[in-house]
Amino acid sequence: MKKTALLTITAALLLLSCNSNSQTNTHTNKTQSSKEPVAVAPVNGLERAYFASGCFWCVEAIYESVKGVKEVISGYAGGHTENPTYESSNTGRTGHAEAVEVYYDPNIISFASLVDVYFGSQNPTQVNGQGPDRGSQYRSLIFYQNEAQKQIIEKKKKALAEKLDAPIAAEIVPFEKFWKAEGYHQDYEKRNPNNPYIRNVSIPRLLKFQKKFPELLKKNH
Repeated sequence: MKKTALLTITAALLLLSCNSNSQTNTHTNKTQSSKEPVAVAPVNGLERAYFASGCFWCVEAIYESVKGVKEVISGYAGGHTENPTYESSNTGRTGHAEAVEVYYDPNIISFASLVDVYFGSQNPTQVNGQGPDRGSQYRSLIFYQNEAQKQIIEKKKKALAEKLDAPIAAEIVPFEKFWKAEGYHQDYEKRNPNNPYIRNVSIPRLLKFQKKFPELLKKNH
């Protein structure tokens, strides 16, 4: 009976994971943090920002609901290999984390507010993952493209650490390159509302964020 119960619990945990093959390898960015950030050019007046905070299905849905955000792309960033894939990044050996590229109108929402969304939509003290997703590919990374952005992030991270009286897990790293994920990952939450992970992890995380920041939401959310 105990063995059967254990198998049932294990299966449930695997089901409610962004990827059941997730690894628990740790990863550090000591070398990366010394590199110069790459600044990306605006596209049709839209700035771009990059964040990693657990499963990109969840993070994409969160930022898509924010006013001033025009598009969010799921992908990979923060690693050391070229052309990462979902399968390779989820081994934990490429160094990449699941990340999002956020296209936003700076006349409607600021980079600072996007950082507030970032910290306010996750468990900021969870190391090497978010919720049921564990491993270096789910670690929290927040990317800066210039010194002004870095200072904004550092200030907000410090204030949050003082408020919670706890260390904040997110690593602050210079942006280098974003790799777009496979097509089936894009708008995953919208296209797969009945997926068990989406119903039990993504949507509750989205609703929790929306309740916390109603003033930042688009009118149709």
